[in-house]
Amino acid sequence: MKVSMKYAGRSALLDISGGAKLLQMAPNLARQQVSFDGSLNKPIEFREAISALHDIVINDLRFQPRDKTAYQQWLLQQRSRERTIRQSAMDQKRRDIASGIVDKPTADLKTAHADALKRYWTARKTLDKRLRKENEALWRRLMPYDPVITVAEDVVFFECFSVDQSSYGCLTVDRGDGFGESGQTQLGTTNVDYSWDLYDSFQSLRTYRQTRFQIDPRAFEVSTSDGGDQHREEKIDLPHGWLSGFVRLQAAMAMPMRKVTIPVATMYSLLAFLKRNKARTSPRAIRFELRENEAPRLVLEPWEKTIEVAGTNYQGAPTEPIRVWGRRRLLTLSRLLPLADAVDVYLLGTGLPSFWVVRMGPMRLTLGLSGWTTNDWSAGSAIDMLMPPQKPEPTLVASVAELLSNRLGGTLDEVTRHAQVPSSLASSSLNELALRGQVIYDLHAGLYRWRSILPMALSDKEIGPAHPELQAAESLIRTGKADVREAIAGPRGGIILTGDVESTPCETLVDGDGVIRRGKCLCSWHRKAGIRNGPCRHIQALRMRHDQQIHAEAPRA
Repeated sequence: MKVSMKYAGRSALLDISGGAKLLQMAPNLARQQVSFDGSLNKPIEFREAISALHDIVINDLRFQPRDKTAYQQWLLQQRSRERTIRQSAMDQKRRDIASGIVDKPTADLKTAHADALKRYWTARKTLDKRLRKENEALWRRLMPYDPVITVAEDVVFFECFSVDQSSYGCLTVDRGDGFGESGQTQLGTTNVDYSWDLYDSFQSLRTYRQTRFQIDPRAFEVSTSDGGDQHREEKIDLPHGWLSGFVRLQAAMAMPMRKVTIPVATMYSLLAFLKRNKARTSPRAIRFELRENEAPRLVLEPWEKTIEVAGTNYQGAPTEPIRVWGRRRLLTLSRLLPLADAVDVYLLGTGLPSFWVVRMGPMRLTLGLSGWTTNDWSAGSAIDMLMPPQKPEPTLVASVAELLSNRLGGTLDEVTRHAQVPSSLASSSLNELALRGQVIYDLHAGLYRWRSILPMALSDKEIGPAHPELQAAESLIRTGKADVREAIAGPRGGIILTGDVESTPCETLVDGDGVIRRGKCLCSWHRKAGIRNGPCRHIQALRMRHDQQIHAEAPRA
């Protein structure tokens, strides 16, 4: 997807009177007008937090293959020959089109087109890695999407997504304590121009000199004269699945999660051990052992190194150990520890996304991690399949969108009261808006905030088609191949369903919010990864069939 941006200048750190500094951010003129101007009350905390956000953006821990320079030189000769053949074929096709000989696209042609797109993005990723090593300035121009900044009534927050699509970062700054009094403010969401020079400028922020943060309001007043355009336009070609992963993250953030508060000393021990040791064998997970009214324990595999979370007890339902992978991505939080008050960890389950919120007084940095490093948000996690399969009516979604766009935020209870529907339907509507890129969930505040990732709501094309397993589950329901044999209450809440789907016996635990927590099935999808990549079609169809039965019995009740 191509996204157009327009800037009146460059973001920069400028000198102003009295030795003070002005951190001026150039907003995207192709979006709504957004402005903000206030002094930074915590310049050191802001410097370290925004630098950590930068590290998240450039983070790419995917496997790096060995150097194949000699092989690439041979490929150049082959590609030169292929270009000659391809150009000849294209010239012939252009002549055919000019003469009116145009064939309708066939299924084979569409398949070839999809394969060509796949080859293109594979080559693009290869180029991305080389440029990052050899030419950082040019590599920056290929990075997906400038950071997104939202100015709300109570906070200003910055969002980014990593290059490998496995890490999400959000820096939230309270307007009351994080900034001084702001004179010129226009609420909304925009992109800001970002460069490596700006990152270097962040490092010069100090407490002994005043620094003002500004989203330049004058950028929208820049006029042209003598036919000369003072605006700088950029067209960003977003990688396949980037937007889809960005918005599907919101579905994961709004799901019911277990919260564990980790003191700074414990977090330091965790990161220091990971920094000094590198696992040579599997498994390579952090195992959270949570027992009610007991101190949580972190166990680092494969060493079985145990780190006690001292000074706090877990307050929640006991659960089986929760394991998360891709732990080396946590090292981006290292520079924040001297400034942190504590770290809140939000856990969905084994192999599922986790969220680490570093609290630093008036600032919070949220690091969202996919189940493991190569399990990106858009392709692998399929986290939305765990959610209840309710489809809200378009009128309900529009009503919720109108409420949030006017108030710029609200809790689930407020949305439920406004819409006068069950909380499950209100939650589904909010999830739909999140998938359209219009809503973000603030974990710390417990608020759904209105934030448009693009000037318009995302269409089905940008979001991508439903997961194949979800489509298959809906097909099984339509053909009547799902049967629920038994539904009993779970030992710790929720309901346990057992039945047969497509002659396959299966079982699942669905919690009180309608979210699939565990499952058993004999199919190859479930045997490979359980529910870490999303539940299989049989487990989903079992839940759908049970929901149908509940709704059918409701009028008689």
